[in-house]
This record gives sequence, C-alpha cells and structure tokens, in this order.
Amino acid sequence: MALDYISLRAVSAVVQTGSFEKAARLLNVTPSAISQRVKALEERLGTALIIRGSPCAATEKGAWLCRHMETVGMLESELFSHLPALADPLSPSARVTLHIATNADSLATWFLTAASVFSREAPHLLNIAVDDQDHTAEWLQQGRVLAAVTSLEAPISGCRRTPLGALRYRATASADFVERYFDGGMTPSAFAQAPALTFNHKDRLQSRWLRQALGEDPVCPTHWLPSTQSFVEASLSGMGWGMNPEILVAEHLASGRLVELIPDTPLDVPLFWQINRLAADQLTTLTRAVVDTARGVLHAPS
Repeated sequence: MALDYISLRAVSAVVQTGSFEKAARLLNVTPSAISQRVKALEERLGTALIIRGSPCAATEKGAWLCRHMETVGMLESELFSHLPALADPLSPSARVTLHIATNADSLATWFLTAASVFSREAPHLLNIAVDDQDHTAEWLQQGRVLAAVTSLEAPISGCRRTPLGALRYRATASADFVERYFDGGMTPSAFAQAPALTFNHKDRLQSRWLRQALGEDPVCPTHWLPSTQSFVEASLSGMGWGMNPEILVAEHLASGRLVELIPDTPLDVPLFWQINRLAADQLTTLTRAVVDTARGVLHAPS
C-alpha cells in the first residue's frame, strides 16, 4: 500500500493547528479539501484518525501517523538543505513540530534551558507535554511523542536510552509548620496529621520518601497542587510539607525560610532520555542539548 502523503499532511495539519479551517490555511487549500482528504484516508484505513472537536485531536492511530510525518518532515528538511532545487517553491514551507514529554519538575528546573538551546540551533518547533516522570514513557510507547524524559531505566522498544542523572528532592516545610505538627518529633503518627502537598494522583514522591526516611508510609492528609512553583510557595506559606526539587529551595533552606523535615535525607530520582530510534539521528542536536544541560544540573546517581 503506497502512502498518500497529501492526505497524511492534511491529518498532521489538523492535529497541529487544532481545526480543519486552520489546517486549510496552513496548506493553502480549502477546508473542504482538508475534510475530504482526512475522510478518504480514514475510510481507506478503516479507522478514525481525528477526534473532531474544539480543538481537534488525534486518535491513537492518528498520533502514530503524526509522529511519522514529523520524521518525514525532518528528513525532508535535511534533504532540502543539501539539495534546495528539490523543494517546490509553490509548496507551503511548514516547520516541523516535534512532540516530546517531560515531567513538570524537570521543566521547571532544567529542561526549558535545553529546549531553548535546541530552538536556537534548529528550525523545528516543540510541543512539550507534561506528565509524571513514572508515566512519560507511556507517551513514547503509545506513539504520542518522539522523545521523553522518564524515570524508566529499561530501554523502551524502538528507542535509544541515555542516563541523565538524578533530580534531588528535599522534604521541606516552613519552621512554623514544623512547630505546629512535629513538636513531638518526625513520627508516623505526626505525619498522619500533617497536611502534605501532592501534585496529582500519580505523584508518589511523598510516599517514597516516607518509606525511605521512616520505614513506613502513613496515610497523610493532602492538598492537591499541580504546580511546581506553587509547591514551593505553599511550603513557604505553611500550607503543608512537600517534596521540592533541591535546586528550587536551596536558597530558602540556607536562609531558614524553609527547613528540611529530617536533615540529610534527600530523595534522588534517576532520569533518562529516551528517543525514537527512527528520529534519533535527525535529533542529535536535541539529545546533545538535553544531555549536556541535565548533567550540568542533576546529581550523579548514587
């Protein structure tokens, strides 16, 4: 079966822009032409590729096609740079948007620096998805992204894996909070009364630290707070205790605005860069930016 790249570009454009109308403007055709191309490809494949809505989104099968088009776009861009006469001067020169995933704490501490370095050196755009570091690997496995920062050490099928280092966390709270809830010591019963800060239901850092520091995992009351920076602010305000990246709270710990609940009990979370093998050779600049930036910030795995 020959690939219909005209229709594939229509699907990719709809997902990229979020609508049939914007996709039509991007490709310099009518919305009706985009609709017909998408519908014809869906009928040919016997499956839906686009979830119609505001905005439109890709189905699982549609996402795989979009990642394929990203790879094709990168290959074409490299080819045209060497053989510019091959490029159609009448064809719209859409820039490739690369889909990658990372965890929120990496994005807040070091990953944005790596992305900025890459964006200065490469023509491609980035669509950065955020999920828990224990779950970003699923985005790769489902074909939703080309690369991810993940805590999964085992190589994902079809991907190259590079160790990045460990993101170090400290269990921190304000001195006032510690005085209110831990006057009798850092005991499991005290933690069962002291409100914790939890990013979302996937966040297991508090439980991991409690098992490491206390040998137990008491059920803590918790505030749900899906924001890395708000974690720090909530800790400073005395709202709760949380696992904060050391790099974000080092100055607060030094000044006494925050205290470590149990001194010298960091939690290190090893991180890895996993990238689709088919795209890896075209994205050496991205991998280099990610690895170099991470190793300048993260700790060597213990």
